[in-house]
Amino acid sequence: MDPILFERYPYWIAILLMMIGFYTLISRGNLIKQVVGLNIFQTSVFILYIGLGNVEGGAAPILRAGTDVYSNPLPHVLILTSIVVGIATTALALGLVVRIREAYGSIEEDEIRAKDADG
Repeated sequence: MDPILFERYPYWIAILLMMIGFYTLISRGNLIKQVVGLNIFQTSVFILYIGLGNVEGGAAPILRAGTDVYSNPLPHVLILTSIVVGIATTALALGLVVRIREAYGSIEEDEIRAKDADG
C-alpha cells in the first residue's frame, strides 16, 4: 500500500463524509434527512480545516524555550465559530421543518410540491 494514503487520512475522511452528506442532501425527499445530510457535510468541512491546521511535530502556540515548530491555531478558532453557526443553522432549519409540517401536513418534498401546485 502507498504510505501517502495513510499519511493523508483526515483528507480522505473529509472527502468521504462530504460525499455522504452531499448524496444524502440531494437524494432524499424527507426534509429531516436533508438537514442531517447538511450536518454531515458541515462536519466534513470541520475535519478538513482541522487536518489543514495540523503541523507534524508542532507544539501548541505558546512561546517556550527549545520549541521551534508551532501548530497554526487559526483553523481551530474558525472551527469553533463555524460549529456555533452550524448549530444555529440546524436549529433554524428544524424550526422551518416544523412550520412546514404545520402548514402542509408533511415533510416529504413531493407531497409538499403536489399540495402547493394544487393551490
